[in-house]
Amino acid sequence: MPQKDCFGILNRVFPVGKEGFRESGTDCSICDDKKECMQKALKTEDGLQFRAEILDRIPARGFIQRIKRWSDRKDLSRRKHET
Repeated sequence: MPQKDCFGILNRVFPVGKEGFRESGTDCSICDDKKECMQKALKTEDGLQFRAEILDRIPARGFIQRIKRWSDRKDLSRRKHET
């Protein structure tokens, strides 16, 4: 079965809702490919930017969490340059 034209597009499958938070798209709840689609969307440049924004919002408490957040940011930065 061919993929839909919205497959892997972050703003289509995980749009920002009325309250400013990302929500699963209404058509996505009945789609058989929703898991793979959302995973692909999070690997796109927009998805990596979204993940970086989440990291910035999470407070790092303690040395280990700061190192983990730094490592995660470094990984996202590397992935952005690969796309």
